[in-house]
Amino acid sequence: MRTERKLTRLDRVFARLDREPERPAHIDVPRMSRHRVVLFASTLAFYVAIVWAIVITSWLVRFDWQVMFFRPYQQWPEIHAFLDYYVVLGQRGPTAVMIAAWLGWRSWRQHTLRPLLVLGASLLLLNITVGAAKLSMGRLGPHYATSVGSNEMWLGGDIFPSGHTANAVVTWGILAYLASTPRARRWLSAVSAVVSLGVGLTTVYLGTHWLSDVVLGWAAGLLILLALPWCEPLIARAETGIFDLRDAWRNRRRGTAPAPAAPVGAPVALSPLDSPAGDEEPVVREPVAASRPPRPQGGYLAPGPHLARSERTPVTPIGSRRPPQSDRVTRGTTSARPLTGG
Repeated sequence: MRTERKLTRLDRVFARLDREPERPAHIDVPRMSRHRVVLFASTLAFYVAIVWAIVITSWLVRFDWQVMFFRPYQQWPEIHAFLDYYVVLGQRGPTAVMIAAWLGWRSWRQHTLRPLLVLGASLLLLNITVGAAKLSMGRLGPHYATSVGSNEMWLGGDIFPSGHTANAVVTWGILAYLASTPRARRWLSAVSAVVSLGVGLTTVYLGTHWLSDVVLGWAAGLLILLALPWCEPLIARAETGIFDLRDAWRNRRRGTAPAPAAPVGAPVALSPLDSPAGDEEPVVREPVAASRPPRPQGGYLAPGPHLARSERTPVTPIGSRRPPQSDRVTRGTTSARPLTGG
């Protein structure tokens, strides 16, 4: 007996997404408008200016040293314990898990993979751009500074720009980017700005970053958020590709299962080439009666015409119990061995 295939958890997820293949009408995809392009260019110019100010050891480097000698963690020690936990809002691992859980629920509700794909694209850009800047400039942090007044560049460090600050800007700002209404976008933008500002200043308080590291981290995260509309076509193609791979995998799994047999007596449709008159519309033949009954589901009895019980050879899963044909006793004769019905 053929049973229905039991759906896996992945099948249930894709079935939920297939319920509404098109994106909801009230959710618009951000476009790279002229206003956004101007903001992106301005932020990029600010990014380059900060880097140049550190390279030439300008007044910004001196201000970094003044803040470091001020030692905020000694000025306000009563908030040290709280800020040790607050800075976790800028760590990539915990924040990525929290935001991914929320966006996963959004994907489930909106029947689209776009929220999760946008988060993945933003984190990928963050790792590439910020990681490359850290390794290429190699600035040392305040706790490892070698000489007072120097910019501490190209000495093997990895703190410029601040990864905590850039990560806070991107992970919390992605909620505002994916907001479905203008009001929600404004509120989430304000919340993400406060969180990222607090995380950056907390790293300065703890002495793990220079102030210029934090400023550059804000600019690096904002550049990623502003550049996300350029990634939207690629994200849409990735979503389509994931569903295509899912369909191909599902068809491959179904191809291994036996095809269902056509029911007996069902009408058979012929193509125009098979019809005798060459009609353009398909011809439906009337069902033809089967010449013999269908095979039983058990499969133990061989198909064939109906015979008398004495003329049949019983077939069981372990074989026949009757002797060969040459030793069979004909009907009507006396036999020392009684005949059984098998």
